[in-house]
Amino acid sequence: MTTSEYEDGPKVERLKENLARIEELTQRLVAALAQRDMPKPELQAPDHSLFLKASTAYWAEMMHNPSKILELQVNYWGKTLKHYVEAQEALRTGKLAAPEDNTPDDRRFNNPLWKTHPYFNFVKQQYLMAAEAVQDAVQALDNVEEVDRRRIEYFTQQIVDMMAPTNFLGTNPDALAKAVETEGESLVRGLENLVRDVEANKGELLVTLADRDAFRVGGNIATTPGKVVFRNRMFELIQYAPTTEQVHRTPLVIFPPWINKFYILDLKPNNSLIKWIVDQGYTLFVVSWVNPDPSYAEVGLDEYVSEGYLEAIRVAKEITGEDQINAIGYCIAGTVLSLTLALLDKRKDKSVRSATFFTTLTDFSDRGEVGVFLEEDFVSGIEDEVADKGILRSMFMTRTFSFLRSKDLIYGPAIRSYMLGESPPAFDLLYWNGDGTNLPAKMTVQYLRGLCQEDRFAADSYEICGEKVSVKGVKLPLCAIACETDHIAAWKSSFRGVSKMGSRSKQFILSQSGHIAGIVNPPSKKKYGHYTADGPLDDPESWRERADFHEGSWWPRWEEWLRKRSGAKVDARTPGDSGYPALADAPGTYVVAVPDDEKPKG
Repeated sequence: MTTSEYEDGPKVERLKENLARIEELTQRLVAALAQRDMPKPELQAPDHSLFLKASTAYWAEMMHNPSKILELQVNYWGKTLKHYVEAQEALRTGKLAAPEDNTPDDRRFNNPLWKTHPYFNFVKQQYLMAAEAVQDAVQALDNVEEVDRRRIEYFTQQIVDMMAPTNFLGTNPDALAKAVETEGESLVRGLENLVRDVEANKGELLVTLADRDAFRVGGNIATTPGKVVFRNRMFELIQYAPTTEQVHRTPLVIFPPWINKFYILDLKPNNSLIKWIVDQGYTLFVVSWVNPDPSYAEVGLDEYVSEGYLEAIRVAKEITGEDQINAIGYCIAGTVLSLTLALLDKRKDKSVRSATFFTTLTDFSDRGEVGVFLEEDFVSGIEDEVADKGILRSMFMTRTFSFLRSKDLIYGPAIRSYMLGESPPAFDLLYWNGDGTNLPAKMTVQYLRGLCQEDRFAADSYEICGEKVSVKGVKLPLCAIACETDHIAAWKSSFRGVSKMGSRSKQFILSQSGHIAGIVNPPSKKKYGHYTADGPLDDPESWRERADFHEGSWWPRWEEWLRKRSGAKVDARTPGDSGYPALADAPGTYVVAVPDDEKPKG
């Protein structure tokens, strides 16, 4: 037997094994896709009328200003034709080298072959020219309402990003090289990853962003010691164990968003805001919301306020024997905290001494980037979906927020997982990002219609628990933290809502970074800074112009503000020592419970 025959034998066997695995995986993929519910078209893309408006505006521009459109077209065709001729000339002369490349840096094209290899460089430059032409055409549209313009720009960009050559095996040098290097094994592993994701999501394709086996809630994340001291159908209340001999008299209650789980504030000890607050000498309570199943279909904002906020405030007061608490609301929980505070003001109830808002919207007149999904076509589709299912499944929220950063949260991970065959990283933040929650049907529609679309709380009044309230009813001392590059709660919109609140004592802090990283920003990392400014909260632009920049986290600045509103020191309180016995160790049971409708069948 020759050396060549010896080497070919194992290769042939490996090829046979891979083909058998591919056949088995393909059968599993087909079976998994068959589980998929037929998606409602209105939840998959914007209404066709949006593209009709775009095409109508384009042709109207062509009729009234043909030179403008022709200039765009001639410019595009001139660039692409010149590039094509240069490539053909290089081939004719036998010069297999990439032409001059003056395209801007783009991390999607980091592989050196995108610059040096004639084929890949040609594909990249043609794609970038086409992308620029499409963007220029959209920018040139006149006679389009601003709301429609934003949506046209956003969804056009989504199409452009989807068509990037990096997203296709035949035009991705990293994937092709890996396939050759591993003799096709990377493609088989990629198919395994694809099948795993489709099976896990009942026929839907959601890319797994983090290693699901690397973390355990209550094991190596969400480990700050504490006890569940109260539970009802809406939430568990966790009281954290003190780490100081004395604590401030006034307790602090955190209301995290129920769109996600609370442990974003307690990932690991070195970046846990929960642990940091406890270490500063506060009695801290955190609400852990239930992950609803369809039996919660009729739960609305009234129930979140009456059975959630007001109950948590009542219990925290009873446990500590205090008349008041300080409150924090994050994202949607900050929005509903504002409703609750306005309700308490109507009732002349002084239970809350001060409030802190993290990335909170109360003025929805400008909804920012996420607003592209809050127009009538999508909201009507969501309304139909929740009427049918009783809940808005977590998958929809996860997918929506991912598309706001599709390069980082969809295409990049998909390439690594499905084309390179890599396992997802052990990244705690991405693990949390994939651990979503459902939303009750009634609450979802109330929030989207009454608060987001109609903007009733800021523009007029919103009825909650039998009382009409407005943003002006938030009158207690408040501190608001917004994030500079937040794609979910735009900082300028957050600022406008705070500026309309009725409080005479307001502190506004603008953190660098986005919706999560700007909040989970421990001082020890010395990473993102923040801005503050004296004077009135008049408008965001003038505030930003006069704001001072401060290095490092906003946490110590906010704690100094909170300390002044938290009373004298008293002996530390131990969870379970005051008539509310411990029901479970932190992080509790609700945070790890799986709703019945999400449990595997069979």
